[in-house]
Amino acid sequence: MDRGQLREVLELLSGRPLAVLTGAGLSTDSGIPDYRGPGSVPRNPMTYQQFVSDEASRRRYWARNHAGWRHMRRAEPNSGHYALADLEQRGVLTGLITQNVDRLHQAAGSRKVIDLHGRFDRVVCLDCRTTVDRAALALRLEELNAHWMAGRSDAGDVAPDADADVSDTEGFVIAACEVCGGMLKPDFVYFGENVPKDRVAAAYALVDTAAALLVAGSSLTVMSGLRFVRHAAKQDKPVVIINRGRTRGDDLATVKVEAGTSESLQALSAGLPEPAEAAAGASDWQAGPVIR
Repeated sequence: MDRGQLREVLELLSGRPLAVLTGAGLSTDSGIPDYRGPGSVPRNPMTYQQFVSDEASRRRYWARNHAGWRHMRRAEPNSGHYALADLEQRGVLTGLITQNVDRLHQAAGSRKVIDLHGRFDRVVCLDCRTTVDRAALALRLEELNAHWMAGRSDAGDVAPDADADVSDTEGFVIAACEVCGGMLKPDFVYFGENVPKDRVAAAYALVDTAAALLVAGSSLTVMSGLRFVRHAAKQDKPVVIINRGRTRGDDLATVKVEAGTSESLQALSAGLPEPAEAAAGASDWQAGPVIR
């Protein structure tokens, strides 16, 4: 972000409580490749229907996910995550909607977070709806697949949903739910699966509470994120998009910044003052409902 753009964005957003929408581009500086950014490897994510209907596809997915999970669990927040956590702590943000499942916002200290697409650190049974910690499941998978894991190193190419590039998945054993024996699935939204309605409603409420919307690191290719940009624009609220490359929301943006998210968010964190509500002493000021 050059100085002229920084000045423009600061003048536009200063004094306005912000809602923030983040995408995979924010986590690239943490070593997690994005889906569609410049230089991204073409990907063909598994759909929900493929996962639930075909055992071979499910086995392939779990093998790749297990290798990817071992990589993602070691990822750490970058300066962009910390900048957003700082803005929240100073009362500048009404809250944060993230399309990422990596939980790096929470690791950086953000509390008002809506995990729009779910979270990679949890698994859900599709039959009895029991949730399981992903680390606990990893121990079971290690035991079930000691023969498969022998001699394997972590995959180098890992997608934002922990799907690793593993070509040989034959022989990988899938773990079933220990409560009912049902089908386990990572607790995030697959392509072809709907975001839970209460989560969407909470995200809309967060945008309604804000006076502006800041988008960081999302191409807005899928409607699950783009709808919040459209919602803010319909309310004549300023929309600032920071992303390398074109997004589907560029035509709705008040300002579009072609720059890296980490350095841009650092600059905004340093330059944005607390909004009038926070400056007046409203330290307990809260956003709308947040789904965790």
